[in-house]
Amino acid sequence: MDKIKLRSFYYFSVLVLLHVVHAAAFNITSIPFSKGFSPLFGDANIIPSGDDQSVQLQLNQYTGSGFKSSDLFGHGLYSAKIKLPSDYTAGIVIAFYTTNGDLFPKSHDELDFEFLGNVRGKPWRCQTNMYGNGSTSRGREERYYLWFDPSQDFHRYSILWTTKNIIFYVDDVPIREIVRNDAMGADFPSKPMSLYATIWDASDWATSGGKYRANYKYAPFVAEFTDLVLHGCATALLQEAVTADCTNTDYKQPEGADFANMTPKQKVAMRRFREKYIYYSYCYDTIRYPVPPPECVVDPVEKRLFKGTGRLKFDERHHHRRFKIRGQVMGVRKHENQEDVR
Repeated sequence: MDKIKLRSFYYFSVLVLLHVVHAAAFNITSIPFSKGFSPLFGDANIIPSGDDQSVQLQLNQYTGSGFKSSDLFGHGLYSAKIKLPSDYTAGIVIAFYTTNGDLFPKSHDELDFEFLGNVRGKPWRCQTNMYGNGSTSRGREERYYLWFDPSQDFHRYSILWTTKNIIFYVDDVPIREIVRNDAMGADFPSKPMSLYATIWDASDWATSGGKYRANYKYAPFVAEFTDLVLHGCATALLQEAVTADCTNTDYKQPEGADFANMTPKQKVAMRRFREKYIYYSYCYDTIRYPVPPPECVVDPVEKRLFKGTGRLKFDERHHHRRFKIRGQVMGVRKHENQEDVR
């Protein structure tokens, strides 16, 4: 079998394996939008469905929009099926993330999915990140392409957060795991967080480092969310509190749940996903981190992909950012001279 056939067979095997893993869905219960969430900003651009099971977030030339969970939660699984905007989406970012930055602005925790738009004909990119105890100067970004077009159908994106590890899932395929160890110290998230979703204009950095900006000829940009999951221990957190006590409730900690333990097939699927679709990892970025941070497990195969730099098409300007509600402070902008890239 020649090299081209071998490569084609390998890529086909990856897609088959990812499909098989996806068939074993999480056993989780979704929550109606109005029962678990409230508007964050851009209220007029938040459009719940008639059955209260879904919601649209829209971005136009005046404002983006976003919602957040009505409660804070401890360790658990936070998930949604999301369909992203199609066509020209350069400069647009959809974020799905947990954070407690409103309560702890200098020591916040955060777990991110961010979806980075692109010019017509180019794929959406997906980014994950983690901050613990305000460690924004030690960003832990990874970026990936996906094995499907996320604007054509709904796909599930999940954040698992336990006392021992964090796993990011796409369609029940684990794409990244962060395992806690003592050397991380307070950099591992520990305080209860709210779940957020936002759509906003990030023209300054999101597409080719700001080369291609949002073009409101294609507005409104619409992101759809359904099957929202808040599988965590709700807590009425005061400013002084740092942990949620769920010992006297019916809530079961996620460590023993099916979705908290990767099967052998899932582990293989994660490895193959990363070999084919990851295009940036801070763990291999020797410019930012001559010594990899303590949670990094250096994989020889992945290291060869990045040739020791980790900087395949990565935008250097988006490293050290303070916490903010993304898009909330967006004002009226002028867009009449934007380039229409096709």
